[in-house]
Amino acid sequence: MLTNPLTKNITGKNIAADIASYLANDGYAGWRKALTMEPNNIVTLVKDGGLRGRGGAGFNTGLKWSFVPHGEDAPKQKFIVCNADEMEPGTFKDRLLMERDPHLLLEGMAIAAYAIGASIGYIFIRGEYHLAAERLELAINEAKSQGLLGNNILDSGFSLDIFIHRSAGNYICGEETALLNALEGRRAIPRAKPPFPQVSGLWGKPTVVNNVETFCNIPHLVALGVDWYRGLGLEQDAGSKIFGVSGKVKNPGTWELPMGTPIREIIEQHAGGMRDGLRLKGFLPGGGSTDFLGPDHLDLPMDYDVIGKAGSRMGTGTIIVLDDKTCPVGLVLNLSQFFARESCGWCTPCRDGLPWIVKVLQRIEDGEGLPEDLDLLREQCQRIGPGKTFCALAPGAAEPLQSALKLFEQDFIDHITNRCCPYK
Repeated sequence: MLTNPLTKNITGKNIAADIASYLANDGYAGWRKALTMEPNNIVTLVKDGGLRGRGGAGFNTGLKWSFVPHGEDAPKQKFIVCNADEMEPGTFKDRLLMERDPHLLLEGMAIAAYAIGASIGYIFIRGEYHLAAERLELAINEAKSQGLLGNNILDSGFSLDIFIHRSAGNYICGEETALLNALEGRRAIPRAKPPFPQVSGLWGKPTVVNNVETFCNIPHLVALGVDWYRGLGLEQDAGSKIFGVSGKVKNPGTWELPMGTPIREIIEQHAGGMRDGLRLKGFLPGGGSTDFLGPDHLDLPMDYDVIGKAGSRMGTGTIIVLDDKTCPVGLVLNLSQFFARESCGWCTPCRDGLPWIVKVLQRIEDGEGLPEDLDLLREQCQRIGPGKTFCALAPGAAEPLQSALKLFEQDFIDHITNRCCPYK
């Protein structure tokens, strides 16, 4: 049974799978099968397969597609958009897929486009991902030469063109409606919802936006079926996932593993454990905008609902490890500086609240903090929390801070009491 559908074409060498090698390894089998199916049946299959969005939100992908209007009264023009603007701190999984197996992404997008009736697709890619963009451009041309993209694909009557759009580099473009604004050539700010993009998205037309890894799950799900896909997962969530670890571990990197793989296995077995002389102090389970968990959570499975119940989010599934010799105040300050800089400025709590958090954290790190600063930081986390801002950027920025204030409170107190950073 195939257990590594996302990385089966990725070898140890830094080369991309070209069209010949991709086809030789059952490439585009899912696309060929999809073209023989009714589009609604594909939507149902993906929904029943339990594929959850791999960009961080974890929403059921097939259910998301089902919101696209169909029928005679529905708009004729629809769009499929890939969010490849991978700017979440500590996240580097999508780059691997785009650079090393670009045809897998194109095949997933093609199936999704056929399922919702879209004739144009865009890959909105991070501006710094030059190699990934080049390899995707080459893959698009290869697929067109084989009749797998373009007009009347494989004599099916269905046509699809996919284009590369390079991002200007704003973190806010990871929010799907801000991405759509940027794709239209406008300021990258989030839109009010409803209407949701599936009804009124790019240029007011029905649009589905999914993450790179999400699309890459689709070809094998369609080709091999729901039972196979659900069988890959170890817990409630289905499929496999590219997990990553960064920080002071012996073997940082990414690995395709079953959904529900225990955190301890990911960090200690695949990432090699902590470097010699260091102990695990805590970790962010899903990128920079998730809550810290502690060593007592190591045996939790990487499953969306389980991590949520533990008080954090699985997010992108890329773990940032904090060791006992690294200052948690400095780490949170670094993340807060990033989020403050990347705020689009559209709403006051985010635009003005995040710089205030940076200012307070900086003076604590510099040994100039006051005891009341901790209450001020907690208050600010409440003011930029869920429901207080226009999008999820500021609430995400609050997560590492609010959890650090709980798990590592003594470190903050030591900074204030000793009038210096104890880790320097």
